[in-house]
Amino acid sequence: MAATHDYLRDILRARVYDIAGETPLDAAPRLSARLGQRVLLKREDLQPVFSFKLRGAHNKLAGLTAAERARGVICSSAGNHAQGLALSARHFGVRAVVVMPALTAEIKVEAVRALGAEVILHGNAYDDAYEHARALADQEGLCFVHPFDDPAVIAGQGTVAVEILRQCRDPIDAVFVPVGGGGLASGVALYIKALHPQVQVIGVEAAESPSMQQAFAAGRPVTLDHVGIFADGVAVRRVGDETFRICRELLDDLVLVSTDEICAAIQDIFEDTRSIMEPAGALAVAGLKRHVEAGGAANRVLVAINSGANLNFDRLHHIAERAAVGEQREALFAVEIPEVPGSFLAFCQAIGSRSVTEFNYRYGDHSRARIFVGLELRGGAAERQQLAGRLEAAGYGVLDMSDDEMAKLHVRHMVGGLAAIADERLCRFEFPERPGALLDFLRAIGTRWNISLFHYRNHGSDFGRVLAGVQVPDAALAEFHRHLADLGYPWWDESANPAYRMFLADRPR
Repeated sequence: MAATHDYLRDILRARVYDIAGETPLDAAPRLSARLGQRVLLKREDLQPVFSFKLRGAHNKLAGLTAAERARGVICSSAGNHAQGLALSARHFGVRAVVVMPALTAEIKVEAVRALGAEVILHGNAYDDAYEHARALADQEGLCFVHPFDDPAVIAGQGTVAVEILRQCRDPIDAVFVPVGGGGLASGVALYIKALHPQVQVIGVEAAESPSMQQAFAAGRPVTLDHVGIFADGVAVRRVGDETFRICRELLDDLVLVSTDEICAAIQDIFEDTRSIMEPAGALAVAGLKRHVEAGGAANRVLVAINSGANLNFDRLHHIAERAAVGEQREALFAVEIPEVPGSFLAFCQAIGSRSVTEFNYRYGDHSRARIFVGLELRGGAAERQQLAGRLEAAGYGVLDMSDDEMAKLHVRHMVGGLAAIADERLCRFEFPERPGALLDFLRAIGTRWNISLFHYRNHGSDFGRVLAGVQVPDAALAEFHRHLADLGYPWWDESANPAYRMFLADRPR
């Protein structure tokens, strides 16, 4: 076992309640009834900065000497850790400097400034801000407060587990913890395993940011080339050395969940609490549901840590749009039907008495039409498969797009144009969102290759998403790929995506 004796002492002595509150452990009756389990939610979203992060930051500052605090503190962060540090520094009356990526959303920047911290915008990514913060700490003698890979921070986060064990009178079967850098998971696992080793501690990661899973596979922390942007609170490219050591030894399991599953979990929490989590804040509930679906006994006591609720309001539309698919309450199909009178009626008769959630139609040719259709499900994934089989048996060509990211992000909003474009390559991009970002993106793409298709949606997050068709002859393809690599934007080649062939191109590619 990890060195739990010192950590156990440090967690029990952690000084967090100067600014943090003891958050409730609330029942989730609707979710419990549906899953056949007793689900409890640890409400860290109710902290003064709407996140658990202030526990670790404050414990770190409380452990500094008066002389160290007098020199000031600094951190790199784009969100919750920054607010926790700023609030703690205000409590102690010390200078706080927060280095944030230059592309950080203004609402987050203003939230940190409102707490009295100095904000420095530097670089385009967290890694740039981190390196600059480290350099400033050395230059100005500031104390650097790491967001997760610090024993004092880990001990502060461990106080969440102290409260859980005190608040739940019945034996707990499992505790589900969101994993980004691993600070919260480490602190919770250290305390629970020291007192109740039979209780499972299960980490939950976003599938698009599997930094701890990749570290487990490699046997050491590794730096991911790219992490997803949806659950930005856990979008960490490299876990900490100390958090990796603790999590590898003490976590019982590590569960990966999709964006759709996270959206569904946000809805689940809202229906039980009327509170809206940020994506990272709902990660544990998504993992709990995935774990229950994988099997096991009923009527267990399962705790999920709701880690934060710092959500931009304009992201809600995107979350609601994806929640039904994540809950397996909606299927998205592309269907080919005969281009003859009465074919719509025949198709609706084939799907039976179920609600149609979305219906987009595009003429294909004189013999066939193409439909992008959303259909209500009551029986989850099994019903989705049965419905697809029934439509195929009725003679329809069916493509299940429920798990196709490009189709859900872009194609469902673009049905309406088929074209034969020579040498068209379809690429999907993500780029930092800020005023003028779309113009900057187009300038970066350049003018050498013609853009034949373009779709952009702002999802209310820090990153924009673009689907672009670019005409590139085979002879220039290698050069085009080098150009995209030099741009530095994450990108995916979607030229072979079946949804593209179905709705946007007039022939298979």
